[in-house]
Amino acid sequence: MFEELTWQLITGQVVSLIGLGLCIAGFSSKRDDRLLVLLISANVAFAVHFLFFASWTAAALTGLVIVRIILARHYPGNHSVMWLMLALSGLGAALTWQSYVDFFPLLAMVLGTTGMFLLRGIPLRIMLGAAALAWMMNNILIGSIGGTLTEGIIFITNLITIVRIARAQRKGLLPSHQD
Repeated sequence: MFEELTWQLITGQVVSLIGLGLCIAGFSSKRDDRLLVLLISANVAFAVHFLFFASWTAAALTGLVIVRIILARHYPGNHSVMWLMLALSGLGAALTWQSYVDFFPLLAMVLGTTGMFLLRGIPLRIMLGAAALAWMMNNILIGSIGGTLTEGIIFITNLITIVRIARAQRKGLLPSHQD
């Protein structure tokens, strides 16, 4: 098994662990704006990670995730911009599609895009948790140990943060709808 590890795959694993740290910091935050800023940095690492794994659709869509995060911060609730991102995602997937595995990054992109443009607080994190499961499946199928670990931890961190937000809302420490 270890004889199959190349410098490319090892580097891809290391880069995914950098993304892991950034994602945990983001998803641990109760503030949506901090979450989105840290996700931009993490997704740069993940785009590079997917390039090392020759997972072209995942790399292309992760690049679009970065654009989506920026646009979602500036145009929250804007259906036209959301649909533009979804169309670009479909085009990116069509141009780079290699196999059925590429369905999972596309699904993750659709879930994340819908969540980032239309939702805040707990609903946003539920949608991002579902996207993390789709990314996890992609990482399992391409053999990315670091990426799989990252998405599993993101999913669990999201669940914990959902509970923290709900408790804070019940105590009146956070509004039920955050900006």
